[in-house]
Amino acid sequence: MTHSLAVLTTALLFGGMTLYSFGFAALLFSVLPTQTAGTTLRRAFPLFYVFVMVTAAVAALAWLSHDITAAIVMAGIVLSTLPVRQLLMPAINRATDTGHRQRFKWLHGLSVLVTVSHIVATGWVLVRLA
Repeated sequence: MTHSLAVLTTALLFGGMTLYSFGFAALLFSVLPTQTAGTTLRRAFPLFYVFVMVTAAVAALAWLSHDITAAIVMAGIVLSTLPVRQLLMPAINRATDTGHRQRFKWLHGLSVLVTVSHIVATGWVLVRLA
């Protein structure tokens, strides 16, 4: 039972991060005015990060009795998401609010790098099962 929970929560995390990052965010900017899309994303990202942390934590706990490497990877995602949500995201918002475009680009690029690394790590855990 816990193995199935581990696999399903890992798959949910992979799919959720991929859809949000490459689907939802891009869709907002294609169907809404830029200001509205930006405001919507600003409100949605804290929830996205909570989803990532909770789902990865459940997966980490479920993997503990089956695959310690997978559990460590999932725990790493939890631990690396917290500073992104609490520190990096507010810094990105401040850069946007104060018009510091170069700072925004650098910080946003860092957040994208973290998210892509989480997607890759989660995909690696899933591929190990195949």
